[in-house]
Amino acid sequence: MKLLIVEDEPNLLSILRKGFAENNNEVSVALDGKTALEMIHNYNFDVVVLDVMLPDINGIEICRRLRASKNFVPILLLTALGTSENIVTGLNSGADDYLVKPFKFGELDARVNALHRRAHQETDKIDVITIGDLEINGRAKTVKRDGEPIILTAKEFKLLYYLGKNAGRIVSRDQILDNVWDINFDMNTNVVDVYITYLRKKIDKPYTTKLIHTMKGLGYVIKQ
Repeated sequence: MKLLIVEDEPNLLSILRKGFAENNNEVSVALDGKTALEMIHNYNFDVVVLDVMLPDINGIEICRRLRASKNFVPILLLTALGTSENIVTGLNSGADDYLVKPFKFGELDARVNALHRRAHQETDKIDVITIGDLEINGRAKTVKRDGEPIILTAKEFKLLYYLGKNAGRIVSRDQILDNVWDINFDMNTNVVDVYITYLRKKIDKPYTTKLIHTMKGLGYVIKQ
């Protein structure tokens, strides 16, 4: 399991990192909300363990921003605030679970594992795009070609998923910028071309049949 722990208290962070790593998880850490958002934006995590009280952007706001951007990574909130009102606020912000400090690591570990299992059960065979031997699972955020997993960054996946949703149709650079980056880019930027190159190296280069095609003067299309 790929975990992100967002916690600014050094002793607790050390305990959590060690405990999850000893259970054979791949653990990343962030000490503040800004860093956490950047990491979640750029990498795919199975579960995020998120402290509510952070030095910049608090955990509640992080949840809200992620859900508003259609990022549904499972989130477990950690907080010293254990009133019913606090719990309701946390869950309504988009968190999937809530654990009050102090807690036993065993309970936290069990809750994280439960979130991970639930997420995988919900994503099995749901929102799967197939193009030849390429399989894109939109809910699980996984990609396979010829049965072999392909590891993409979050942005690479979003670009591939957008191309996949429009399989057989040409999409322009402007359309890609609008739908994948969601911000007002300088339309002269070459960011789309750069990320298409990244995708080709992972999706097409190892295989004889190329799926991602450039339509000169028009844009890109993914097709068999």
